[in-house]
Amino acid sequence: MKKVAFQGEHGAFSEIASKFFFSEEVSNVPSYSFEEVFSRVKNNKVDFGIVPIENTLYGSVFETYDLLLKYSLTIVGELNLQINHYLIAQKKYKLTEIERIYSHPQALGQCSEFLSRFKRTHITPAYDTAGAAILALENKTEPSAAIASIEAAEFYDLEVLESNIQNNKENYTRFLVICQKKNDAEVLNPKTSICFELKSIPGALFKALSVFALRDIDLVKIESRPIPQKPFQYTFYVDLLGSLKDEKIILAINNLAEISNNIKKFGTYNIGETYSS
Repeated sequence: MKKVAFQGEHGAFSEIASKFFFSEEVSNVPSYSFEEVFSRVKNNKVDFGIVPIENTLYGSVFETYDLLLKYSLTIVGELNLQINHYLIAQKKYKLTEIERIYSHPQALGQCSEFLSRFKRTHITPAYDTAGAAILALENKTEPSAAIASIEAAEFYDLEVLESNIQNNKENYTRFLVICQKKNDAEVLNPKTSICFELKSIPGALFKALSVFALRDIDLVKIESRPIPQKPFQYTFYVDLLGSLKDEKIILAINNLAEISNNIKKFGTYNIGETYSS
C-alpha cells in the first residue's frame, strides 16, 4: 500500500484531498508540519506528499513555495477542494453550553461571522483543524468545540453542532501532490510548474514574460518569493498551460535561460479536478 504524507491529524483537509486524489487505497500519514511532509517524501519514508499551495480567500501558501525549491521534488498532480467548516463537540454538549472553541487561525478567520455570536466563549488557535478536534475531545475541564471537517467529526466520534459555518461559501484550496520520481501517469490536460531567478539586467521580468507571450503560452499563475541570501532579489514561480514536452515550451524555457541565473522544472501534471469536502 502506498503511503501519503499530509500536514495535520487524521480528518485534516489535506487528508481529505488525498482521499479524493488517489482512487486506489493508500495509507495517509499525519505530519506535524509542511516541512515534515517534504522531508518524508525526500527521504523515501512515504511515496507521496500532499500540500496546500493556495486558497481563494487567503492567497498563496508561501511556505509551500519555499519548500518546493528547497527539496527539489516533482509535482505529479493537483486538485481543488471546497472547504466546508463544521462546529463539532462531544455528544454530551449542546451549542449553548460551549465555553471554548479551537481551530486553525485561518479556519477561525474564515468563520469570523459565525464566531461573533459567541460573546463569552474563548476562541483558541490550534495548529490544525483536525488537531483542534482532538483538543475538544480531550478537554475534560470545560465544554469545548472545534471548527473542523465533517470527516474529523466522524473520525473522532464527535457531534456536529452547526454545519457550513464559513463566511464565504466559495472557499477553495488548491493542493499539490509531490513525489521523488517523475510523473509516469498519462497527462491529457497538462499544466507545468517552473521557477526561475532572473539576472540583474534592465527589463528582465518583461523579457521573461515575453518568452511565453510571444509563443501564445498561457500563464495561469505567477508568484514571487524573496531569496534569503540575496536581499531584495526574488525567485519567480510560474504555472503555465502545456507540457514540458511541447516544442514551444521547450523553446520558451531555452530562451528564458538566457536571462536567468537558474531554472527549476517541477514537472507536468493534469489540471486538477474540483471536489467538495
